[in-house]
Amino acid sequence: MAGPIDFADAERKLLEAEFESVKTLWSSSNYVFLAQMCGGDGQNFAAIYKPHKGESPLWDFPDGLYQREAAAYQLAQLLGWPFIPPTVVRDGPHGIGSVQVYIPHDERSSFFEQRETPGLVPQLKRMAVFDYVANNADRKGGHCLLDETGRVWGIDHGLCFNYQYKMRTVIWDWADTAIKKSWLGDIETAALAIVAKDEAAGPLLGLISEDEAEALVGRVETLMTTKKYPKPGPHRSYPWPLV
Repeated sequence: MAGPIDFADAERKLLEAEFESVKTLWSSSNYVFLAQMCGGDGQNFAAIYKPHKGESPLWDFPDGLYQREAAAYQLAQLLGWPFIPPTVVRDGPHGIGSVQVYIPHDERSSFFEQRETPGLVPQLKRMAVFDYVANNADRKGGHCLLDETGRVWGIDHGLCFNYQYKMRTVIWDWADTAIKKSWLGDIETAALAIVAKDEAAGPLLGLISEDEAEALVGRVETLMTTKKYPKPGPHRSYPWPLV
């Protein structure tokens, strides 16, 4: 999808487009495919397809990581932080899974390079807030994609939303420093929508359990109290590999 992304339109295209081909990306621990899609308007675009059948079972996460990919996107939309590419759940050549718009990016750039560019730091700091709220257990440096416009996108959110605290990330640079007030306002508004089961929170609540939603609200309450970025804890706080 060339040019600025219209998120609602992108969701529709992801749901309606036909798969023309899929190519395995061997660098992933689960089966992940680069798909070429053809929309109803005849336009082709690339997407990342993660089928349920290709997931490796995990002892500490329920079956169905593809749903968490879509849930992370829906949380970002609820927050008004559109840094996760449009992601939907749908059927594909290998069965049901998540399908996400592919973002062309600088493959040489990861979080570790991006944090050295002052203009990118606000995007990374906001991503760190998101990762705590979503309880992201796998924020590697390579999961931060820099596109040609200077926008940082977050990908690979299959290990989010566990009701137990499992945050593992490389983004600890701002630990114990103050979180921007407007971002605190955004997460509080989202949490209130989740508690009230507002229509806006419906797409997210349809993808995570009640226990996971309750734990998410609890993490927001923690940030509203401390108003600071979390610090690494005694548990495993870093993913591996780091990139």
